[in-house]
Amino acid sequence: MIDVNVLTEFFGWCSVFNIGVLFFSFLFISIFRDVTINIHSKLTGVNPSDLPKLYFHYIGTYKIVTIAFSIVPYCALKLMV
Repeated sequence: MIDVNVLTEFFGWCSVFNIGVLFFSFLFISIFRDVTINIHSKLTGVNPSDLPKLYFHYIGTYKIVTIAFSIVPYCALKLMV
């Protein structure tokens, strides 16, 4: 059986990892915008003018999923312990 402390540590590290991925994605899309749009439009065939909208949707969805499935369980477990 998994201990509450182990589960708390797991969700803590999941939160750190997911926030890092979110931060790295945001920086990469912001700093290397033209290169990223060029690569993704060639790989996927999506119109380059549509990609900024898709990036915004991706970052927003990833942020909501990170909050709901990593940060909230971590905070709830920290309150229990």
